Amino acid sequence: MNMNFLLRMARLVRNPPSPRMAALMAAVIVACFALWGIEQFWGWPDWLTVNRRR
Repeated sequence: MNMNFLLRMARLVRNPPSPRMAALMAAVIVACFALWGIEQFWGWPDWLTVNRRR
């Protein structure tokens, strides 16, 4: 952890986000975990894989 991260966390503790912003952050985190879970279950699609150059 660097000092910027610690300062940002201290600011969040002193001035917590509104309930709406907290819900938005939670929704983004849940969406990220859902995409990660789908990727782990079905795998990465071939059409999204970059072709290597020789």
